[in-house]
Amino acid sequence: MLSLLGFGTILVILLLLFTQRVAAIIALAGVPLVAAFVAGNSPSEVAAFVKSGLGGVVGVATMFLFAIVFFGIMRDAGLFDPVVRRIVRLAGNAPPTVAVATTGLAVVAHLDGAGATTFLIAVPAMLPIYDRLGMSRLVLATCVGLGAGVMNVVPWGGPTARAAATVGVDANELWVPLIPAQIAGVVFALAVAYYLGRRERTRLAKVADGDASAVVEESTARVGGRIAVGSGGPAPVPPSAGNGDAPDGTELDTPAPNDAPASGDPDLLRPKLLWVNAALVLVTLGALVAAVAPPEMCFLIASILALLINYRGMKAQQARVEAHSVGAMLMVGTLLAAGVLLGVLDGSGMIEAMAVSAANVVPDGVTPALPLIVGVLAVPMSLIFGPDAYYFGVLPVLIEVGDQFGISATHLAQASILGEETVGFPISPMTGAFYLLVGLASVDIGKHIRHMIGWAWLVSIGMLGVAMLTGVIPVWVS
Repeated sequence: MLSLLGFGTILVILLLLFTQRVAAIIALAGVPLVAAFVAGNSPSEVAAFVKSGLGGVVGVATMFLFAIVFFGIMRDAGLFDPVVRRIVRLAGNAPPTVAVATTGLAVVAHLDGAGATTFLIAVPAMLPIYDRLGMSRLVLATCVGLGAGVMNVVPWGGPTARAAATVGVDANELWVPLIPAQIAGVVFALAVAYYLGRRERTRLAKVADGDASAVVEESTARVGGRIAVGSGGPAPVPPSAGNGDAPDGTELDTPAPNDAPASGDPDLLRPKLLWVNAALVLVTLGALVAAVAPPEMCFLIASILALLINYRGMKAQQARVEAHSVGAMLMVGTLLAAGVLLGVLDGSGMIEAMAVSAANVVPDGVTPALPLIVGVLAVPMSLIFGPDAYYFGVLPVLIEVGDQFGISATHLAQASILGEETVGFPISPMTGAFYLLVGLASVDIGKHIRHMIGWAWLVSIGMLGVAMLTGVIPVWVS
């Protein structure tokens, strides 16, 4: 009975998240509370479940909040603008160089972990170059997506924070061992971009020779200066369903051809403090990797220093905090609601009953390779499961199943974040940033997914291979 109630709870949550009938906070916290009372638990028992669950995620939620504030301040101060402008200048007119520069720009732009910001910087900056050279916008969307995807593994990107909350560890414990795999992922993404650029150069040469079969049909149109995609009209840009980076849902103006990516308000730029801010970012990242303090403390101190260094006075500092914390609060609220879900499932015994039931139907010969299977399937699972649905609904069950066979929860979480809503989020219809990417690039949704999924999957599997070679994720659990 408890197992059926647990699976029913997860199913209802997934359906609500898939159909977007209610906010994620309502689905993640409200449904398990109802289930807990249905299971016969008293109010005091349910309160204890909630308290335990919240205690397990408060550190991750705090880290995420201050990370977004910190990197937002750095972006306002113009820290990333010189790098962005240099990458655009270095792109030149050769398709391979342009494609590599596109991915490199996305990697740099995604240092703050916000998908929408990355796409708003990288796509408008590179789109005029692609149009001038006649390069495919599908290649543009894929190169930007790959750069953002491999960088989304960082703890403040969203999926790693969710996985850490589910496992009950600091996000650093999941991320730091995966840094070699992430670095390899950046290299793989750049290599794919170079290959796509060479392929575009060959195609463009055929077009110049009059080969009609080499012309790429982008299915794009422009109506009144707005972006229209395919025959279906403007691409929808709903509020984010993940990654904590919600656009406002309004139509997107087509960027002017030579718009240089820069901070939104020139008054906020601090060019004289460029090297001071760069040093602050490097020291913060170094402290994270060296684990000299918990991640939430690192970003709290970094945010305080960033405000004191760049913006003087209470009003200016308060304005910067408000500008960036509002968007981050959606993710923080989601993490806290997920703590309620995890606390109820664990405290009530539902998740243990579900795991026992699932373990009885999983073939014994498959379970030792469960981390490998999860890692291989992570990117295509992004098409089905949004970040909340997977990390707070599916991963807990996988962890409990693995526990029946001695498989570490950390291994399953790390295998997941090498693809599920990281490399896979730019092809995931479950995230709002996905719609922003296809809208800005003005490409058909279906064509974009078909064009990118193979390359994203290849990069993810390459990262998984590096993680196995470095001993982070086991090939087989004996």
